[in-house]
Amino acid sequence: MENPVPRTVEEVFNDFKGRRAGLIKALTVDVEKFYQQCDPEKENLCLYGLPSETWEVNLPVEEVPPELPEPALGINFARDGMQEKDWLSLVAVHSDSWLLSVAFYFGARFGFGKSERKRLFQMINDLPTVFEVVTGAAKQAHDAAHNNSSKSKSSGKSRQPEPQPKAVKISPPKMEDESGEEEEEEDDEQGATLCGACGDNYATDEFWICCDICERWFHGKCVKITPAKAEHIKQYKCPSCSSKRARV
Repeated sequence: MENPVPRTVEEVFNDFKGRRAGLIKALTVDVEKFYQQCDPEKENLCLYGLPSETWEVNLPVEEVPPELPEPALGINFARDGMQEKDWLSLVAVHSDSWLLSVAFYFGARFGFGKSERKRLFQMINDLPTVFEVVTGAAKQAHDAAHNNSSKSKSSGKSRQPEPQPKAVKISPPKMEDESGEEEEEEDDEQGATLCGACGDNYATDEFWICCDICERWFHGKCVKITPAKAEHIKQYKCPSCSSKRARV
């Protein structure tokens, strides 16, 4: 049964997702089968992703111009002349290009306006590319984005006017008797104590507070804690540690 021609942004996006899933399957789960089908002794072959989340290696269509944009031609010819992972990465890049061309072909054919094209691209852009999935870059990008998000949330909260009243070692880093030895060791290794929020060096004329959970020091102004407020805090948790505890 032929798939209905997608006409709305959602239908085009679903078509894109189905074809993308098929291509990823060919280049990962079914990679041995795909490799075998790309015999360099055969004619020009193309890798097609189908809306049904399947794939096929086949000759290009004969009609000119084709009904849909065509994938990269002759992928089988490069198979034995490259390292397998490099060849798969190359096929993945061309597959990403083809997916976009098909999606925006439908957009042009059915008269998508500026806002519809923008929405379609944003929906597509939220998914990792085939290349990113095949090379493992998608996981690295996801981990990096997660770490950056966590850092930005932490630094953002450290500047909120409502520091959660939880915590406290109120002496500046070099004034703390009990942790003096630790601070000397840190100074030897790092050269200076840095604020966990803004990254600036410790200064003797500024009020500092230490998190009892992660043991990092912060400018009082960076975490909105004054010396007077610190006197009433039994245990201080910095914004980052407070948010972690809240998410658990």
